[in-house]
Amino acid sequence: MTQSSQQVVQVERPRAAGILPAMGRAGVEIALIAVLYVGYVVSRTFADTAFAPARGRALDILTFEKSWRIDIESWLNQIFFDHEWLGVASSYWYATTHYFVTLGVLIWLYRRSRPLYLTARRALVAASLMGLAFYLLMPTAPPRLVQYGYHDILSLHSNIGWWSANGSAPKGMGDITNDLAAFPSLHAGWSLWVAIVLITAGVPRIVQLMGLAYAVTMSLVIIGTGNHWVVDAVAGWAVVLVAFGLVTAWERGRGVGTAEDPVDT
Repeated sequence: MTQSSQQVVQVERPRAAGILPAMGRAGVEIALIAVLYVGYVVSRTFADTAFAPARGRALDILTFEKSWRIDIESWLNQIFFDHEWLGVASSYWYATTHYFVTLGVLIWLYRRSRPLYLTARRALVAASLMGLAFYLLMPTAPPRLVQYGYHDILSLHSNIGWWSANGSAPKGMGDITNDLAAFPSLHAGWSLWVAIVLITAGVPRIVQLMGLAYAVTMSLVIIGTGNHWVVDAVAGWAVVLVAFGLVTAWERGRGVGTAEDPVDT
């Protein structure tokens, strides 16, 4: 073997040695997120399905909103119902972006900054677990199930979409959807998580504004489609802010979150 050939082999071996561990770490991250999400979905099915108390909590929320004059659900829902194009677009938005945008930002952040990724992933998991606790302990009905003239926008357009008639789950999987998981809204929470990630990652200002616009749009969509109350959206945002606060405090106290290893929990 010539000297130049030996140099090529020496260069290629370290490169391959670096790629394989990186692929392994990425596989662990994907598996972890998949397991957490499946567990989250399955756990929601164990929530109390008694409708009367869930509807009572929903009406308590509506009463509270009326007292503060922030009860825009009926007005916004009617707009989404009257304009079919808006109803269809919002249905696709609700059933799609919640998953793909969140996953896309996770992958992007993993490649951009491992320390920021660790913090963001921990906050996402913590917020989801807090949301799940609310779903299990105090099931709350969404506007579309309490009558009073609210329209179920996704159900109205399920014939042209991939979602079922009772939620945003794919057709044939509607039975695993917890219809009484309105409070807090993790659709709103996860969208704010996206905005926070973009801001903390130091991307251009226009991209940060796009992240904030995404969070605001998601909140309007979840309310307009009849799936959440205004308070649900606010609570979803609050859950994510609390999660980031707790994770940041924990990392500072433990001196973690600055390592480059993405497998660190």
